[in-house]
Amino acid sequence: MVEIKTDAELDAMRAAGRVVADALAAVRAAAAPGVRLLDLDEVARTVLREAGATSPFLGYRPSFAPTPFPAVLCASVNDAIVHGIPDGSRLRDGDLVSIDCGALVDGWAGDAALSFTVGTPRREDQHLMDTTRQALEAGIAAAVVGARIGDISHAIGTVGRAAGYGIPEDFGGHGIGRRMHEDPAVPNEGRPGRGLVLRHGLVLAIEPMFLAGGKDTYYAADDGWTLRTTDTSRAAHFEHTVAVTEEGPRVLTGV
Repeated sequence: MVEIKTDAELDAMRAAGRVVADALAAVRAAAAPGVRLLDLDEVARTVLREAGATSPFLGYRPSFAPTPFPAVLCASVNDAIVHGIPDGSRLRDGDLVSIDCGALVDGWAGDAALSFTVGTPRREDQHLMDTTRQALEAGIAAAVVGARIGDISHAIGTVGRAAGYGIPEDFGGHGIGRRMHEDPAVPNEGRPGRGLVLRHGLVLAIEPMFLAGGKDTYYAADDGWTLRTTDTSRAAHFEHTVAVTEEGPRVLTGV
């Protein structure tokens, strides 16, 4: 069921979005060679706790998961696409890191992600990240009243395919509100003019994921959560929670 939010509810979701933005900024600032992924998770926990927020990730267990998710961050490194579990692994110079974070404030959720390089970036990684960010921007620009879900999907997919990147077809964006995952699904590739008509008050988590090797295939790691590219190529992931409004797209997880 697709839920439409009131303007007051959009403002409440913006409060959650600010906490997510603060947590992502703090994690990025803390990331450096030698830092453990568990340390980054603790940084995010501190931001959430000090803001009076809780995590929609911690303890989350969808049907595919063998165990509840044990952290407040997804930390995916290099060939990990999404859902990486923070552990004792230490970051190294040149690692490409994707961080996904959510927050619940007064019963409303925010969800966002970003990718960055630790230390010195490789040229090809920078291009991958820039392109994925551009695809997010294109998807957001398409999230206007009267457009359709397919217009967002088409905008994202066009950017990724033009660059020769792979797109994992079974994973993409989603509705969001009182729950982190709501209807509708927002694929990262699709046909324009198809799907749900966008209305004022619809809130979507738009999240392109691109795979540098050009293949769309991936596999689940032994932990049952982390998705990795089958060709070991690197991946990037960017996401914002976005409200469709009569005034245009409103990014609720922006700084």
